[in-house]
Amino acid sequence: MASTTDPPLDREIERKYLLEGLPDTAAAAPSVEIVQGYLPGTKIIERIRRVRQAGKTRFVRTIKLGRGVSRIEIEEPMTERFFDALWPLTNGRRIRKRRYLVPDGDFIWEIDEFLDQPLVLGEIELPDERHPTIPQWLAPHVTREVTDEPAFTNVRLAR
Repeated sequence: MASTTDPPLDREIERKYLLEGLPDTAAAAPSVEIVQGYLPGTKIIERIRRVRQAGKTRFVRTIKLGRGVSRIEIEEPMTERFFDALWPLTNGRRIRKRRYLVPDGDFIWEIDEFLDQPLVLGEIELPDERHPTIPQWLAPHVTREVTDEPAFTNVRLAR
């Protein structure tokens, strides 16, 4: 039971779309290189991630609870040493991707080009559970929304 002094849990509201390929607009946008792996567990799914961008590297650990559009997401930075110690535990549960960050009005679309499988996904984080307007540059590439399809969760793709 949470006490009244516990900070509120962070909520992530996100929609995800299967794309038929990488849009030109995304390919021209800034990108980050991501490797991430999942630690063993059945009830608690913990991800560790290395993110490289513009010559800088950062390390993050994340726990997500729930599924679908709105989930709890707890994230914190970690040291490279801690990442290196945990990384072997993720063997067989890893993904590599290039994430393109495409501004669109008040939002940023994240277009993930997976480097270890033929897959491109588009994601957008939203302030509420509404459906976003698919931008003109992205619409021709959208196959369908896959937010509620377990096969398109990163933890499933990593297996």
